Amino acid sequence: MSEKIKYDYEVKNGWKCLDKAGQEALESFCADYRVFLDNAKTEREATDVLIQNAKVNGFADIDGAAAAIPGDKFYANNRGKSCAFIVIGKDAAVNGMKMIGAHIDAPRIDFKPKPIYEDSNFVLAKTHYYGGIKKFHWVASPLSLHGVVYLSDGSCVKVCIGESDDDPVLYISDLLPHLAQEQMVKNGYQVIAAEQLNVLLGSKPDLTEDVEDSEKLSVKNCILKILYDKYGIKEGDLFRAELEVVPAYKAKDVGLDRSFIGAYGQDDRVCAYTAYRALLDTKEIPDKTTVVYLSDKEEIGSVGNTGARSCWLENLCLKIVTLGNKKAGMLDLRKAMANTKFLSADVTAAFDPTFPEVSEKNNVAFAGNGIAFEKYTGSGGKGGASDASAEFVAYILNLLDRKNVPWQLTEMGRVDLGGGGTIAQFMADLGMDVIDCGVPVISMHSPYEVTSKADVYWTYEGYKAFIAE
Repeated sequence: MSEKIKYDYEVKNGWKCLDKAGQEALESFCADYRVFLDNAKTEREATDVLIQNAKVNGFADIDGAAAAIPGDKFYANNRGKSCAFIVIGKDAAVNGMKMIGAHIDAPRIDFKPKPIYEDSNFVLAKTHYYGGIKKFHWVASPLSLHGVVYLSDGSCVKVCIGESDDDPVLYISDLLPHLAQEQMVKNGYQVIAAEQLNVLLGSKPDLTEDVEDSEKLSVKNCILKILYDKYGIKEGDLFRAELEVVPAYKAKDVGLDRSFIGAYGQDDRVCAYTAYRALLDTKEIPDKTTVVYLSDKEEIGSVGNTGARSCWLENLCLKIVTLGNKKAGMLDLRKAMANTKFLSADVTAAFDPTFPEVSEKNNVAFAGNGIAFEKYTGSGGKGGASDASAEFVAYILNLLDRKNVPWQLTEMGRVDLGGGGTIAQFMADLGMDVIDCGVPVISMHSPYEVTSKADVYWTYEGYKAFIAE
């Protein structure tokens, strides 16, 4: 009897692909991931956490390297806000590398250059939001303050308020429903105006005894004194600061069955962490030199000298190429990049049965079905997309099939409705073969995003398969 042919394709459920040992490995990995999320709420913190971990695991600063042999491990630090991790492979880098690139910035609210003011005995901070947010998400919720302040003497002070159990949190107020009739008829974009995202810092007057009222500090100066006593910061120092307001929530399991992870900043630190761990946990020396590149500024167009559009990654690639051949030049760099395979590791939208109308169900990512690939992003006529070639798609999917890693090929939203940008287009500009892939996310760009543990784990396994092949 001839073998029966199965003509249609059935997407695998990532949970059903796990045996008991796999389920235990998933839970262990996701527990580590939650710790990372709580310790890395900004791009600076993510860079610091991962580089410190890399040092413990034998990675050295590539700036101090004059040569390299297969198996050597390096890190590169770009101004404390983006970074890369490199393992030298057996083959010369000029013959091509393997790269996984994610971003470690996330939508948030930044303090303005001169933020602190007093109004009606309230002390507040003016802000400017960063990236694509729904502004009304950020009101009436506990917030924390993270960042750096450079003092006039050149020293740097790290600020973190709102994360410890005994810390106060910050807050942005909203209208009570009783007085919100005019607010409630506005469209979503206008419900909370940008200039209403004012962070509440305090209201207590100077209660110092035996001091005349005329000599007591204003409420604003009482707040400034708290900052000075804790950090040595004066108001003028805030001009030399980067202060970011982020949710004070902790990463937690979500659902009665604990099948999801809820946390701030999973776009795109979920792909950053899974890529970094995939490189760290690959013990064999890879055939190809492998780079995990974690960029900044993706949420505002990958601009600036820490974004993916800068020349920093090109310069790093040239450094890698010359570690193997001191006489290598720009032609060798171009050849290396043209031969490089790049996974643009970024999240996509997961199908949400509460909002089915925004997706085309045949081509959307489903939570729990494994790592999601997007041949192209953009919207409408694929504007701003990097459209992966059929050859590269075939290479990746065949590889994952051999490694038994469940995957899904997706788009983000309906054709004329959805879309989104990644760093893929900038890597394609350098001549690399590139495709977008990562974890599907529910409530993307909100203060508390949700991912399936199965997708987090299989994305990690997918990146490992790519590195090891």
